[in-house]
Amino acid sequence: MDETIDRALDAVGPRLKRLRQQRETTLTALAEQTGISASTLSRLEAGLRRPTLEQLLPLARAYGVTLDELVDAPATGDPRVHLRPIAGENGATVLPLTRRPGGIQAYKFVLPAGDDQPNPRTHEGHDWVYVLNGTLRLVLGEHDLLLKAGEVAEFDTRTPHWFGATGAGPVEFLSLIGRQGERAHVRVASA
Repeated sequence: MDETIDRALDAVGPRLKRLRQQRETTLTALAEQTGISASTLSRLEAGLRRPTLEQLLPLARAYGVTLDELVDAPATGDPRVHLRPIAGENGATVLPLTRRPGGIQAYKFVLPAGDDQPNPRTHEGHDWVYVLNGTLRLVLGEHDLLLKAGEVAEFDTRTPHWFGATGAGPVEFLSLIGRQGERAHVRVASA
């Protein structure tokens, strides 16, 4: 095996241990989350066992990092996110703005004008929404809200919710979605 690869793989164990300690997670809790036994996780962290892709994928997901970050892969030199639009229901377009697994995910939504019937849904997580253009109709539990450009909403996604445009025109908005209990923190510089 190439010496560079050997060094990279040898550095994975201490990196895994550091990530686990930073997140104040026990081996037992990590084992439950990843399906990898606590003893295997311990051997990986100690460098007594080389990680496999089948082990690295759930660990990357659990820690909310990329595989590149776990193995300290060399930078590709291109930090741009290459947007690949996803066609949604009723003519909606969704653009994923993040490419790392886990953690808070960012999306841009473009919804065509319409007067669709709300179909509220729920899922685990927390959502933060910022309207860029147009008017967003947000049905959230018992509330039926109209948000204009520059307005923000934040809510627990276990509350039934639905997004739509009004008949006045399309709407564009950004959405930051995190796992349950994980929220977006917006910081503003003081004047």
